[in-house]
Amino acid sequence: MTHYTWLLVALPLAGAAILLFGGRRTDPWGHWLGTLAALGAFAVGSTLLADLLARPGDDRAIHQKLFTWIPVNSFQVDFGLQIDQLSISFVLLITGVGSLIHIYSVAYMAEDTDRRRFFGYLNLFLASMLLLVIADNFLLLYVGWEGVGLASYLLIGFWYHKPSAATAAKKAFVMNRVGDAGLALGMFLMFSTFGTLSYAGVFAGAPSASHGALTAMGLLLLLGACAKSAQVPLQAWLGDAMEGPTPVSALIHAATMVTAGVYLIVRSNPLYNLAPHAQLAVVIVGTVTLLFGAYIGCAKDDIKRALAASTMSQIGYMVLAAGLGPAGYAFAIMHLLTHGFFKAGLFLGSGSIIHAMHEEQDMRRYGGLRKALPITFVTFGLGYFAIIGVFPFAGYFSKDAIIEAALGSGGVQGYVTGGAALLGAGVTAFYMTRVMLMTFFGEKRWAPGTHPHEAPALMTGPLIVLAFGSVFSGGLFAVGGTLKNWLEPVVGAHEESHPALPPLAVSGVALAVVAVGVVVAYRMYGGKAEIPRVAPAAVSALTTAGRRDLYGDAFNEEVFMRPGAQLTEALVEFDDAGVDGSVNALAAGVGRLSNRLRGLQTGYARSYALSMLAGAALVVAAILAVRTW
Repeated sequence: MTHYTWLLVALPLAGAAILLFGGRRTDPWGHWLGTLAALGAFAVGSTLLADLLARPGDDRAIHQKLFTWIPVNSFQVDFGLQIDQLSISFVLLITGVGSLIHIYSVAYMAEDTDRRRFFGYLNLFLASMLLLVIADNFLLLYVGWEGVGLASYLLIGFWYHKPSAATAAKKAFVMNRVGDAGLALGMFLMFSTFGTLSYAGVFAGAPSASHGALTAMGLLLLLGACAKSAQVPLQAWLGDAMEGPTPVSALIHAATMVTAGVYLIVRSNPLYNLAPHAQLAVVIVGTVTLLFGAYIGCAKDDIKRALAASTMSQIGYMVLAAGLGPAGYAFAIMHLLTHGFFKAGLFLGSGSIIHAMHEEQDMRRYGGLRKALPITFVTFGLGYFAIIGVFPFAGYFSKDAIIEAALGSGGVQGYVTGGAALLGAGVTAFYMTRVMLMTFFGEKRWAPGTHPHEAPALMTGPLIVLAFGSVFSGGLFAVGGTLKNWLEPVVGAHEESHPALPPLAVSGVALAVVAVGVVVAYRMYGGKAEIPRVAPAAVSALTTAGRRDLYGDAFNEEVFMRPGAQLTEALVEFDDAGVDGSVNALAAGVGRLSNRLRGLQTGYARSYALSMLAGAALVVAAILAVRTW
């Protein structure tokens, strides 16, 4: 299979092409074709993993050059693919979880008349993300990066007849273009510094580059990562992206788009290891975002938006870990993989709930659903235990490892980042317990005529598979340092952190903080607590800030949109008065001169003869004057 690595991208890309260009003839079976394309890519990835495992530890990398893409003087770029320990981890996550989301979507989108188009977009999303992670150079990664942006725009705005969906798609597209500009500028700087965009060439030349150049590269790559992974300050698009169908939310949040930024940072580890200021910026962004998203999650009544804020926070943990360098790279990827299981399960579980509640997404109109939706309740509950980090669920192993690494980073940074990570764990426990209590427990607050029922097997089956990953994946990756050892050839040897407290004590403190979050949420939303079916208007300023996403949109509007609009208006006025005014004035002058000269054209031969005589006389007079002088 080493000669067929390209099939990873070709299968879903071919599925997308057939479904999007095949027309209505593919409607009866298009959804199955899209699902088979995803499953085929997963089979190819699994075979490649088996090939890597069969190789010696120092030879676990597959390089395939398909053709020379750009041969322009010194600018040589190959269309090359690279399968190593890092990329194969992403390949299996993307294709495995992506295939489950495809299967789930067969039933979820069964009544949608554009189901075939939906599956075409899903396949395009997988193909783009797979190209992003298996490219062997930054330019080819950028192609996949842009493909992911296009696919997300198409899927978020899939129900484009809804103004809110169309607006959300445009918002995500525009905000991600800001990050794309950062990544593009980073690549320009790489080429001017190293003369190449291949990973091998850039990373080999990194030790000889100046500190300023490496720092600039790291900051520009971070800007790209902030947009794709919804990190502060480019996070505002993520909540609105929930306007797309629920399987889209699961795919974006668990397996594709938001993981791209983390991949970019970890893949570029040779640059960040030599740029401590850029690493510090990564740590700051991750730390701020994990608290930012957790706070927002506490104030959301829409179940999908609460989970979206959770994704922002959990990705913040991954970015924080990636910023810790060799002490955190493996933990960032571990949390990314475990998060892929439990967040996909939570989002698909929310889709099952919304499906049962006739498209109602407000948790204030749920309550008491555990008996009506037993499979969804159990699988969602297992994802809940995983995300809050309860032993022995998946999130416990990955999140606790990040907390330990943060506390062990030393100095003030260790106390600040470690404390923030602990606080984030407690807040996560609070808002996720709130989601569980408002959805599955308490009194029924259903709308009249609502009769919830469990989803069909095509929807519950993927939930069950993902629930197994939510329970067991963390222990599998952590036991014996499995994932750390696996990733070592790509991210370097893992550096053990040394927090002030022993690891067992750190875990105990983290679990205690989680318990506090659970207890506080239960006291507010559990037992006999009354939950109004309509959100009260009279709330504290802190709650209002959370509902409004900590004024992220307001900030962007005041700092970027309004000044940008004013600048545009000023430029338009300058264009009208200056540029167009100059052109129009010149045209008017030529027109007036033409009107004057036109009077000389009488059409009478005697007039022209007289003019010629006068002209000849002037010429003769001029010649005589010159000779006399």
